[in-house]
Amino acid sequence: MFSFFKKKKPVDAPAPATVAPSLSPVPATESHAAVLPAAARASGGLIGSALVTPITIPLPGAAPAVREHWVSKLRSGLNKTGASISGVFTGTQIDDALYEDLESALLMADTGTGATSYLLDEVKRRVKDSGVTHPVAVKNILTEALTQLLKPLEQALVIGEFKPTVILVAGVNGAGKTTSIGKLTRHLANEGASVLLAAADTFRAAAREQLEVWADRNRVEIVSQEGGDPAAVSFDAVSAGKARGKDVVLVDTAGRLPTQLHLMEELRKIKRVVSKADGTAPHEVLLVIDGNTGQNALSQVKAFDDILQLTGLIVTKLDGTAKGGVLAAIALWARERQKASPGLRPVPVYFIGVGEKLEDLETFNAREFSQALLS
Repeated sequence: MFSFFKKKKPVDAPAPATVAPSLSPVPATESHAAVLPAAARASGGLIGSALVTPITIPLPGAAPAVREHWVSKLRSGLNKTGASISGVFTGTQIDDALYEDLESALLMADTGTGATSYLLDEVKRRVKDSGVTHPVAVKNILTEALTQLLKPLEQALVIGEFKPTVILVAGVNGAGKTTSIGKLTRHLANEGASVLLAAADTFRAAAREQLEVWADRNRVEIVSQEGGDPAAVSFDAVSAGKARGKDVVLVDTAGRLPTQLHLMEELRKIKRVVSKADGTAPHEVLLVIDGNTGQNALSQVKAFDDILQLTGLIVTKLDGTAKGGVLAAIALWARERQKASPGLRPVPVYFIGVGEKLEDLETFNAREFSQALLS
């Protein structure tokens, strides 16, 4: 089991809202009862009953062997990039040629010009201060510099401060958004949280059916309307989540490009309507990005943040041809964003994925990632 979350005592919630008439509540079958809080199961409480009490999500740290296996997969996925960068340090001296080769390797890893310049400056400064003379020591210094740059992205997703915790998920087509929602749902359910899915992606053909498959596979409820308005579906889902005492409501939105202005405006509308259903929602606004898209991923982050004010990222497909360096570019952007607007919430990388299996989604750890990228 994976420790994805920090538990937090729920705030006092208002009386449950009435379920919107357009909803078609899922019957409280045996499969759905399996995700009820233990207190509710013991008392025979039904889904949506006012007797269902808030639960706290346990944090049993992932078994070392399990985590080690996952890190091994991450290292394998980033192996091509790691070999390219490591090749820079095979010489016998630290000179301008080494730094030029390192600059080229970082740029080829999709680190971007800004983050590459930052890392090179940090490495040169630390090499000078430490007085090291062997190229292998430069690699260790680079690992430390990259870890420190990425460290602010390493934060846990908090579930339980609000009931339900409403999570809005966005992303471009093909980034793995709906699959990531399915994986996240499985792990939330495994941690004891009751989850309600909202099929607000009414733009893509078969998107609703795909999410319904995940709902059935994870034995959780789903709110959907054939051909319905995405904002209306989202409103109904949040209202239902409150009425049924759910811990989490996950809203799946239509994949879109930042240049599709009408669809980007639809995202803004969904967020606005969700806040009408629950004055504190959405509590998290996540963007799913494909780790293979390089600097285009950073452009997506900037564009979606302008519309939604992102609170977190999920980076997928860090295997195969993934270069991974874009996380350094995102970290530098996040740092500059925070300096420019201190009041904004940070944009951490909550999860990274290295495959299609349910266990291939894990929490982001800056040191693990740096060591895997530079292995």
